[in-house]
Order: sequence, then structure tokens, then C-alpha cells
Amino acid sequence: MSYSLIEKRLTKGKTIILDGGIGGELQKIGAKMDKGLWCGRCSIDSPDELLKVHENYINAGADIITANTYASTPISMKKYGYQDLIVECNNKSVKIAKEAAKDKNISVAGSVSTYGYFHKDGIDNMKPSFDEHIKILADTGVDIIILEAMSSQAQIVETLLECSSKINIPTWLSISCVFDENKDVNLGYDDDINKSEPQIYENLKEAMKKFSKLHYGPVLVAHSNINVTEEAVKILKQNYNNKIGAYPNRGYFVKPEWKFTDKIEPADYLEKAKSWVDSGAQIIGGCCGIGVEEIKAISVLKN
Repeated sequence: MSYSLIEKRLTKGKTIILDGGIGGELQKIGAKMDKGLWCGRCSIDSPDELLKVHENYINAGADIITANTYASTPISMKKYGYQDLIVECNNKSVKIAKEAAKDKNISVAGSVSTYGYFHKDGIDNMKPSFDEHIKILADTGVDIIILEAMSSQAQIVETLLECSSKINIPTWLSISCVFDENKDVNLGYDDDINKSEPQIYENLKEAMKKFSKLHYGPVLVAHSNINVTEEAVKILKQNYNNKIGAYPNRGYFVKPEWKFTDKIEPADYLEKAKSWVDSGAQIIGGCCGIGVEEIKAISVLKN
């Protein structure tokens, strides 16, 4: 499916279904996880398993599948000694996703994430890596690039948006959100499974004032606790004049694997997804820990 068809459906108020997490599904079927790069090497080490994961999501009803490029960021691959595989790994990831989507009216997204990036690295060190990753994926011919700015300060998100302005490909922005002690929604990440204090950055409303000056495509609440997702979607709807979406997570990450916790039944996930749609989300799916069964459940919301 070309992006023009996705765009037409969004313009008509239709609901678009994203896939769910890639790494978690790869783990479930036995793909090898790398100690530093998580699922980033699976495109090279476990291509058959990766193809199967994409096909499973397509069969579950996803309109868009995301190539396995979340963890294969240039900065992370260099940190873990895989600098010679940056282009190969990303190209193979997109090739496998395209193979799964071939002749099926399915769009392929490339993920340019903040995996391996830390605020202490400094913006000047982040820019070249963002630029490199964006160019690699743009050259592969993906239909969409999703900027997955998970658990990132506004300054990092702004830098990623500035880097993405250099390409002529539809770009979506994903941000993770968390409640503070006053139940205000902020950029951040709540790893409450470990009972640790949430990472809290800028207030979401204030951050969107900055992001809306740099980005005009859809914005999605992602990699966030399901409980904060509905309120975050409402804030986006009130403070952003474009399409919005949601794809939360379930569980937490302990290298090299994703830990699945707090099992949610597919029917319950569907009820949650209905609340996001009712609050204004047109793009829904799942992030880490949300898999094929949950995507199959919410696919009934396509219209």
C-alpha cells in the first residue's frame, strides 16, 4: 500500500492499524537476541524468523508493518562494535519487510529511533547518527519514516525532527509519556514494573508547542504505559492540529530481552484501543510487549 492510500484513509477519518512490537515477537519464536543490540541483528542472524513476524502481523490485520531498524541505529551499532554492519543490517531489515508486504497493499515504515542515545552524549554527537540513519532508510524506499523518540527530552526530539526535515518522505513522530505526581502528562517513561521512579521530562502540552513548529505529520503516543495513553491522546487532540495515534507497551527491558508482565487479554486491549479512538486517535497499534493477538483484536476497528 502506498502512503497515498494511507493518507486518503486518514483524511476520510478512517482508522489505521499499525503492527505491534518486533523484538518481543522475535523472542517468542526463538530468535537470538544480542546483548547490546537487542533484536537489531536479527535481520542478519534470524531473517526467516523476522519474515514470519511481519507476515503474522499482516495476517492479523496490520495496515503498516515497521522494518526491524529500531535498535540498529548507527550510534548503538558503533557502541557495540557493529559499525561495519550499519548499512547492511538496515537494508536487510527493510528488504525483509518489503518481501512480507509484497502485493498485499501493506505499507512499510522505517524506524529511526533514539535507541542507544543518551542526553549525556550531547546533541552534537547525536546529529550525525540521526542524519546517517534517516538517509539509509530513505534510500531504501520505505513508505514512511517513524521517528521513535522514546523516553527522550524535548531537545533530543527537536534535534531528530530537524534532521528529518532534510528528506521528502512522510514522517511520523512517536513520543513516550508518563504521569507525574500531580497526574499531569509529561514526556518520559514509567518503568513501574521495577518499582523505580518514572523518568519525567517536559510537560506534554509545553513540549507540543515546540514540536508543532518543526513537525506537521502525525504524532503518536508510544512505548508508554497503557494507563497514561488515553489521557496523552486527549492532550494531543487538544493541542496539535494534525492526525494522532497510540501504540503503548507492556512489560520492561532487561538486556538482552524484553520481559513480558501484566498480561492483558486481547479483548481488554481492544476496549482500551476503542477509548483511544474515541479520544481522537486514528492510528493504533502496539509497542514492546504487545503482539500479534492484540493487533488481531484491534483490527476490527478498521473502517
